[in-house]
Amino acid sequence: MGVSGMIVAGFGFNTAADAAALRAALAAAQQGLPPVEALAAPDDKQGLPGEIAALLGLPLITVDPAALTAASPATRSPVSLAVRGTGSVAEAAALAAAGQGARLLTLRHISPCRRATCAIAQGFRP
Repeated sequence: MGVSGMIVAGFGFNTAADAAALRAALAAAQQGLPPVEALAAPDDKQGLPGEIAALLGLPLITVDPAALTAASPATRSPVSLAVRGTGSVAEAAALAAAGQGARLLTLRHISPCRRATCAIAQGFRP
């Protein structure tokens, strides 16, 4: 699932999102933080994040539904809870992909079009 120690940007987005929405959310989340080393998204929505990962030369880590619901995001979106069983898909994906002991470096940032979110987490470094 995750690689310990990595800085991972997780995405959540709706079906109307496009690559520009994901890139805008990533840019907002990344401000002032070290560069991300991987991107993460739910395993059933890897198309757009995969495109962004390829453009940036980064790996894409896919996160299964059980890992999304097991993560403990800080944000509590009623829509996300109803659809995915987690308060923030972006935060949950970042935490799950960053590995055991991961912590959020930033809460989810919402793209200007409000179709995508991005959060950044860092895994535990032993």
